[in-house]
Amino acid sequence: MTRVYFVRHAEPNNSNHDDALRELSPKGMRDRALVTAFLKDKEIDAVFSSPYKRAVDTVRDFAERYGYEIHIVDAFRERKVESGWIDDFDSFARRQWEDFTFKLSDGESLQEVQRRNLAALRHLLDRYAGKNIVIGSHGTALCTVIRYFRPSFGYDDFQRIKVVMPWIVAFDFDEEQQCTRIEMHDLR
Repeated sequence: MTRVYFVRHAEPNNSNHDDALRELSPKGMRDRALVTAFLKDKEIDAVFSSPYKRAVDTVRDFAERYGYEIHIVDAFRERKVESGWIDDFDSFARRQWEDFTFKLSDGESLQEVQRRNLAALRHLLDRYAGKNIVIGSHGTALCTVIRYFRPSFGYDDFQRIKVVMPWIVAFDFDEEQQCTRIEMHDLR
């Protein structure tokens, strides 16, 4: 069995509108300790992360405390919404969940985000079969992965986890890379 712990980042500083460089809020920095406490006895073999600062910084405390290098995987980055900031994000998100192919002119559809995250995940499942790995991730990107393995997961589920940070979702995979179990852990 391979176990993958996707770690949705802790609370970010939402006044910073630069998606790649958005840092954690002071609360988010404190909440990293919740991630470290959760993962400390899970016999982790490797740590990966989205390149975005808030995702890296959420798993950094665990990685540094227990001597892991954080391997950056660009494909685990969050969905690109648009070049600018979207004020009515809830309406936009609902439309994307209703139509997985919908995107703004300069953004990504949820289908594209799902494909890129699953391709990166499959690569790691091949490379780390039988191991336990951590992936620093994001809410929307992670939810598209859940949706792939649990098709009933939709917009209402996404809305319920919108404020859950940090959030860990553990996936178990058998030797054929079939997902056999999903466990969701609210660390707040």
